[in-house]
Amino acid sequence: MNPINILLVDDHAIVREGYRSLLNRQPGFNIIAEAETGEEAYTLFRQHNPDLVLLDLSLPGKGGLATLCQIRKFSPKAKVIIFSMHQNPAMAKKAIEAGAVGYITKSSNPSTLLNAVKDTMKGGISISDDITKALALESLQGSKILINSLSTREFEILQMLVNGTSKQEVADTLCISQKTVSNHYYLIKSKLNAKNDIELIRTATEAGLVSPINLVAS
Repeated sequence: MNPINILLVDDHAIVREGYRSLLNRQPGFNIIAEAETGEEAYTLFRQHNPDLVLLDLSLPGKGGLATLCQIRKFSPKAKVIIFSMHQNPAMAKKAIEAGAVGYITKSSNPSTLLNAVKDTMKGGISISDDITKALALESLQGSKILINSLSTREFEILQMLVNGTSKQEVADTLCISQKTVSNHYYLIKSKLNAKNDIELIRTATEAGLVSPINLVAS
């Protein structure tokens, strides 16, 4: 069988080293390239055309969700597994909606990640047990998390803004106008019932999106 060529994307070198060691020990797995940022990941994806991308969500600048959307726009059949510290069902939903074939949390047993690679390469979708349980509990309780009301693009923009990306940088990254970003921004606030930026940051933090640095409102 041909090896599974993998692009590993995480902004922490120590984390990449650990998972590179884990994956390279598996017969048929081959880390073909590594990236620290979304921009670098997209460039390397186009250069190497990997069979699979393991992608962290919390990346500097353009976040993981925006990177996922960009990769899938360039290659609709691209297989991307989100590998994240966020144990949040809302984030998992948005990732799958955006085209991810898996969502595995970093607290999962290493075998979960290895099995996810194998399963998704066979055409399946793999979600770690903790996220599966959280999704089931949310469904049983009938809970309606406000974050779930956001579209994938709105979720993407919110994540970038909370991560400290300016509106102009968001516009440049997503190839849209700054006015469009501003329109999305005010619609996001409306959907999340946020009267001001402080309430918006609080909602994003409670949803576990990222650790907010700056939310640009200008």
